[in-house]
Amino acid sequence: MYEKFLRDRITELRLKKNVSEYQMSLDLGQNRCYIQGISSGKSLPSMRLFFRICSYFDLTPDEFFLPTPNPSVLAQKAATAMEELSDTDILALLGIIRQLREKYPEHN
Repeated sequence: MYEKFLRDRITELRLKKNVSEYQMSLDLGQNRCYIQGISSGKSLPSMRLFFRICSYFDLTPDEFFLPTPNPSVLAQKAATAMEELSDTDILALLGIIRQLREKYPEHN
């Protein structure tokens, strides 16, 4: 049960990131078939590699096991990322947020 969840979650996150099994394997410093082995159920990552996979997807281990990210966690990640932006970029981002709120009022 947990093995299937792990395989499916890695596949889900990998597809969202739009990266191949081959490329992810190389990005993690593993052989080219490493992620394919996990996806097919032939192997599982070690704890060390599980933590690297979480980092690869910019997730904590807790977030990895949550199917839907906690909104407060997402807001904190956004705030942290915004600290590195210029004032001009932040104003542009606020404009995008306003447009999204107008486009999707049901989410407000």
